Amino acid sequence: MNLTDLLQGAHARHLRILGHFAPDGSHGLGHEVKTVVLLGPDEPHFWSAFEDSSEYRDGAPDPMDRWSARVIGDWAREIGGEAYFPFGGPPYAPFYQWALATGAVWPSPIRLLIHAQSGLFVSFRGALGLPYAVPQAPAQDRPCDSCTHQPCRSACPVAAFDGSGYDTIRCHNHLKTMAGADCITKGCRARRACPISQNFGRVEAQSHFHMRSFHP
Repeated sequence: MNLTDLLQGAHARHLRILGHFAPDGSHGLGHEVKTVVLLGPDEPHFWSAFEDSSEYRDGAPDPMDRWSARVIGDWAREIGGEAYFPFGGPPYAPFYQWALATGAVWPSPIRLLIHAQSGLFVSFRGALGLPYAVPQAPAQDRPCDSCTHQPCRSACPVAAFDGSGYDTIRCHNHLKTMAGADCITKGCRARRACPISQNFGRVEAQSHFHMRSFHP
């Protein structure tokens, strides 16, 4: 299976390929895995497809994780690969390390990951481990380096990002207040401030879903 086939397969499942790489001994995988393909939502169509799924409608916990496990797990089996997920641990698969290995994802100025097309709305639903090589695309330039104002640095209303880490306690305390309703309903202001994020097509209802999972 070549990259074109994988791109088409991802699109058919309302996913997009966020990058891929050839793992080595530092990536925590066996020698039989020749390529790792990272998968995220294909916006803006992903959310409506997810809303139509049985996982979303059945009222049971963790609907998006269960959807991801079913869809990506079934696809992996179809093509003779292995599925990996950023949930279900511990132990957890090192998605942060894997993302950086693709050459299409980088640490942003606020340390959250940024993707060339998804911006700060990048998220991983899972990954495929394939027993064959898929040529890797040339590494891209980090978009933050040409972003003059870097609005993500100052967008958080409570300065939860200082460039070296993320103060989750300060963030949660803000989300408990009336002033935090904007972040709850529309998504993190710092993520939204990224110029790439603004053109990505993330549906507000999806951001609300994730924020409620992060801050029940």
